[in-house]
Amino acid sequence: MIVVKAKIKELTGEYNVAGDFADALNAKVEALVKEAVKRAEGNGRKTVMAKDL
Repeated sequence: MIVVKAKIKELTGEYNVAGDFADALNAKVEALVKEAVKRAEGNGRKTVMAKDL
């Protein structure tokens, strides 16, 4: 798990967070990171940068 459930709750404040929300968010974050790694590789870098997002 990449995302921290407690941090999600901090951001949502008074709103409830469904149990499956963190899992869905985690899947999206993982996909973004994997895409960024592919872009860095495609540009001949071993460093993933903000611009890779």
